[in-house]
Amino acid sequence: VIFRWWKISLRNEFRESRPGEIKESQEDFLDDSSLHIQIAIVFGAKVLEHVLNLCRGNYDFLERLPVPLLLYIISFLELEDIARLSQVSRRFEMISNSNALWENIVENLCDTITPEMKELAEEMGWKQFFFTNRLQLQLQLRRRRQRQDARNKKLT
Repeated sequence: VIFRWWKISLRNEFRESRPGEIKESQEDFLDDSSLHIQIAIVFGAKVLEHVLNLCRGNYDFLERLPVPLLLYIISFLELEDIARLSQVSRRFEMISNSNALWENIVENLCDTITPEMKELAEEMGWKQFFFTNRLQLQLQLRRRRQRQDARNKKLT
């Protein structure tokens, strides 16, 4: 484990200061509570926890994947698995309920999505759109058309 720091100051006495560095093996770092305190003060408790977990061999690569990649992967899961994944962490709950995920799922499962259907899905939310049965969707699309026709008549 290597920590480096630089002192940045406008004071003359610190202008010539050099970067500092601490190098410790993972085992020594795990035992060095005074360094833990310093890291927590400077970088915060989350960074300290992350570094300690790395030194202990507790890697959570899935949690660190970028959101677009996670959306792509999750869109291939079964619905029950998505529901379970949403219970893993706040991040996965947010992703599992996101419009972007459900838009991917709808587009993967449906042959055609008309622009009118897309507008309705964006209005009501893609997840809600996915779980709404076809008859209700047809009714909502008909009502939407009627409202648009009424607006168009008022404008003319």
